[in-house]
Amino acid sequence: MDNLIFYQTLLQQIFNGLVLGSLYALVALGYTMVYGILELINFAHGEVVMLGAMVALTVLGVLSGAGYSGAWTVGVALAVAVPVCVTVGLLIERVAYRPLRHAPRLAPLITAIGVSIVIQNLTMILWGRRYLSFPPVIDIEVYEWWGVSVTNIQLVIVALTATMMVGLLLLVGHTRLGRAMRAIAQNREVASLMGVDVNTVIAATFAIGSALAAVAGMLVGTYYGLAHYAMGFMLGLKAFTAAVLGGIGNIPGAMLGGLLLGVIESLGAGYIGDLTGGFLGSNYQDIFAFLVLISVLIFRPAGLLGEQVAERA
Repeated sequence: MDNLIFYQTLLQQIFNGLVLGSLYALVALGYTMVYGILELINFAHGEVVMLGAMVALTVLGVLSGAGYSGAWTVGVALAVAVPVCVTVGLLIERVAYRPLRHAPRLAPLITAIGVSIVIQNLTMILWGRRYLSFPPVIDIEVYEWWGVSVTNIQLVIVALTATMMVGLLLLVGHTRLGRAMRAIAQNREVASLMGVDVNTVIAATFAIGSALAAVAGMLVGTYYGLAHYAMGFMLGLKAFTAAVLGGIGNIPGAMLGGLLLGVIESLGAGYIGDLTGGFLGSNYQDIFAFLVLISVLIFRPAGLLGEQVAERA
């Protein structure tokens, strides 16, 4: 009986970790796509995720106040959040990053941090400092499989994230835009000489990453039921950790890194918390994420699926 409870608890923690890891992976894709093309760590990406959650919350609040509910309201909120985040992402690329494309690497990195702070403070002015609750427009249903509790929202998160990841892989690997992205990632100057419109492709990369960020923000807000102007900071750092773990610039690596990080956090908060009498429980789960980051940077800086490459001339 004790063994059964142990295995059921283990399966529950793994599934919870996969749900959390799916969210990390979805955000990490935005980091890794931009880095793969520009070798720029877009630290403002977490704030775009937060903005997606805030816009979706506002739309859901308006629909809920008008007496509407159901899954279709989430679709309407997403239909509004995605264009807003894409517009912000394109604006960030055009105003903040494009003028610094040939500058030393430290300049766009500092700019990215500055853009993050600007977006965060503008959001605080518009929505306030308080934690905002998502309106309950969807009834939560709980299913029991082999002793593991699964909600309909968790299933939607895993299914939607998996679908978007597969779609992104197909886009990058089997479309003209994807070939242009890979060409620019290899050598931007040569790709330009071959007729690739570098500015358009880079803008499209930011647009796709921002659209993924909007979906991620919507899913995070729906899953936790809360949104806050500072929520993108820690989420962005963990997604960046996931991207580094899998191999930043590598799309399958971002997916793998996100899933692994989610499982590590879930198992660490659950089992290590029990072993330490709650001293390192769920309140300290961030420790595990950054221990992973430090370990990867020390022992395998290229990540699990990344390759060591020579520095570009």
